[in-house]
Amino acid sequence: MNELLNDPLIHNFLSDFMAGEVTLWTGTVWLAIAAGLSIVGGAIGGVVLASKDLGYELAAMIGGLFGPAAVIPATVLGLLLIGSGSLN
Repeated sequence: MNELLNDPLIHNFLSDFMAGEVTLWTGTVWLAIAAGLSIVGGAIGGVVLASKDLGYELAAMIGGLFGPAAVIPATVLGLLLIGSGSLN
């Protein structure tokens, strides 16, 4: 474990991630976090909105599929804008 934490690539990634720098690797991690949370949020939203009509499982599956449809492109666009420095 000590060798892993002292690896320069891991050390640079963690320092960039904690400092809020958007690089290719930190952007990929943020995109994965956003995608995971959007799936969970879409499933919860699908259950809340359509569980009476479709049933809990089908509403959660459809919500989990449609949740990332808006979040992933918006996250990519936001990371590109932040990474390019257009907002400064």
